[in-house]
Amino acid sequence: MRIVIAGAGSIGCYCGALLASSGHRVTLLGRSRILDPIRDKGLTVTDFSGLLRNVAAQDVTLTDDARCLAHADVVIVAVKAGATSDMATLIAQHTPVSTPVLSWQNGMDNARCLRSILPDHDVRAGMVPFNVVPTEPACFHRATSGEIVIQSGPGALAQKLGCTDLPIVESDTIDAVQWGKLLINLNNALNALSGLTLKKQLLDRNWRRLMADQMSEALSVLKAAGHPVASTTPLPAWMTPYILRLPTPVFSRIAARMLTIDPSARTSMSYDLLAGRPTEIDSLQGEIMRLGHQFGVATPICAKVSALIKQAPEAALLPDQIAP
Repeated sequence: MRIVIAGAGSIGCYCGALLASSGHRVTLLGRSRILDPIRDKGLTVTDFSGLLRNVAAQDVTLTDDARCLAHADVVIVAVKAGATSDMATLIAQHTPVSTPVLSWQNGMDNARCLRSILPDHDVRAGMVPFNVVPTEPACFHRATSGEIVIQSGPGALAQKLGCTDLPIVESDTIDAVQWGKLLINLNNALNALSGLTLKKQLLDRNWRRLMADQMSEALSVLKAAGHPVASTTPLPAWMTPYILRLPTPVFSRIAARMLTIDPSARTSMSYDLLAGRPTEIDSLQGEIMRLGHQFGVATPICAKVSALIKQAPEAALLPDQIAP
């Protein structure tokens, strides 16, 4: 298939490399600061299990010209939430209405935004559960486990796109799946504020308690709003806060069965905060705050975390400095 990755960041480059390795014709649509190093030395992706794939520069198309969208069989949108509207406008200008558009982005509003600008396209929400970080120019490392979920629809896209190294499944309840991922992604900001790796943060019971309190707050909001939540782990979403509050030895044994985390992994928001780039806080904590306001449920933890991220603290914080 001719696949255009609309947004060649960490997720886009990682997935694009594996799609190209499995035989698809992949175009990475992105910025020169990401694409130029790939032109020079090819694209390398690795993961926590020892995966190593090298894709030669000539085996992918690298461009900043949105006219490449005109030839896509599938468009995978992987830009940050703040760029979704602009990318949707480019897709509307260049892409045939027969081309499916998949959103592989954090947050709940991206697919809605795409559909509002692309009302005649087959737009499907998706959920990417894993974390990808740049290790050096043109090199991207997947640091956590999980399989991609896309909204069910015609064309057996999951079967056509998925491969051994990049399993993809379809779901008839994608909204619930996305809410489940958003609950987990609420920790992106806490991890950024902590200055710790994900593994060190999860091994600190004080951080886990704050994570649990924030998740419980969000679950109360989602219950009031009537939004079902599908867990991204084998445990029900409502049970996760209880697991997080357990003593560390017990938590570690349970977590090891559900999730693999590279010791060096940090969330993408950590890198955005360090680099002074815009974060996706308004699509994560902001989403819970908006729903809480709408349904009369207080969200003091999400509000405090959001405010701290927007202040861009110069030094790492402790859990008791974040809790309201």
